[in-house]
Amino acid sequence: MAPRKPFLLRIDPALWSELEAWAQDELRSVNGQIEYVLRQAVLTRKGGAARTGNPQKNSPDATESPSA
Repeated sequence: MAPRKPFLLRIDPALWSELEAWAQDELRSVNGQIEYVLRQAVLTRKGGAARTGNPQKNSPDATESPSA
């Protein structure tokens, strides 16, 4: 695995609780969930497709099944 850049993040406790629940639903750590969300945001901003195989909700291709 590639080395990671550690950094301090101050976050609202309510947002932390939401991220924690979301991460648990997707079987990730909170750190992993934050990294996943940030990666998706960067890919969306660049206009790229998500690497997870899940179609983006607002994408015109959202009705198509993901290819493996």
